Amino acid sequence: MGRSFTLHGGIAAGASAVLLLLAVLTWLPGTLPPLGSKWLMVAIVVLLFPLFIAALVRVFVSGADRHSMWLAFRRLPGRARAVLGALVVSGALLMLFDMAGAGSLQAPEVKDGRYVVLDTSVEDRRTIEVSHSQYEAVLESDQRSMLAISGLFFAAAACVVFAAGELRRAEVGRRAS
Repeated sequence: MGRSFTLHGGIAAGASAVLLLLAVLTWLPGTLPPLGSKWLMVAIVVLLFPLFIAALVRVFVSGADRHSMWLAFRRLPGRARAVLGALVVSGALLMLFDMAGAGSLQAPEVKDGRYVVLDTSVEDRRTIEVSHSQYEAVLESDQRSMLAISGLFFAAAACVVFAAGELRRAEVGRRAS
């Protein structure tokens, strides 16, 4: 597998691990200071889209179908498969646990010094005022969802890139023979 595949997949896997760790840390009491700022979401989006689109381009360039990709993924070293599998499974579990525990309150905001959230339990979906503790709980749930989904996309990109790299390595080896 070429260096570019290793670097691309490594960055995606590393970003996935960091985001999933941050998602787990949102269950600790209190809010995490870096998660409250908007720059983190911008950084995730700026890094996620180019990495994910480049991963898809690598797959399309290889011309492989899903079965070939799965076989290539299975040819990866056991540790790499285990790490990538752990990232995907932990991201999926974080999303499931968050959705199971999430209520009908979303989109926390501070308006005129009051804490308001969107209540989706009623048909007209209106904003309601909540206490500071409820606001923080909804904020952490929203952050957890955002981090888990982004981490899962990074993990998927890493899986795709490493499988495409394995296909490329096999193709180069076949040409050399």
